[in-house]
Amino acid sequence: MRKAIKTDKAPAAIGPYDQATVANHLVFTSGQIPLDPKTGELIEGGIVDQTNQVIRNLQAILEASGASLDDVLKTTVYVTDLDDFAKVNGVFDQYFRGDDLPARTFVQVSGLPKGANIEIDAFAYISTQHFSGTGL
Repeated sequence: MRKAIKTDKAPAAIGPYDQATVANHLVFTSGQIPLDPKTGELIEGGIVDQTNQVIRNLQAILEASGASLDDVLKTTVYVTDLDDFAKVNGVFDQYFRGDDLPARTFVQVSGLPKGANIEIDAFAYISTQHFSGTGL
């Protein structure tokens, strides 16, 4: 059984997809770009501001699913400039700490929706204690 996740605390999907899907205790998020959840517009600022917004969007979606950033198993990061690697790492270090860090793929791409500089997707595990609250 699977369940679509939707929250107004993260930007609405800009295409025919859900913000996330939950199946068998796993949360699969759609890629998030740095959109303001209230306006649906790309936020202003450089890669640090955009990365912070993307992670806040992912955090809201994960929380709506019954998971958290602490439950993330893997992320995939897409950037338009590989020279932003260190700056993105600096932001990641603020959100992902400790000995159990998620696996990650980091890829440069030629372009992203709405002219964003970064897009991140994640998958996470919903612990048994939280799983019953998801309705699955």
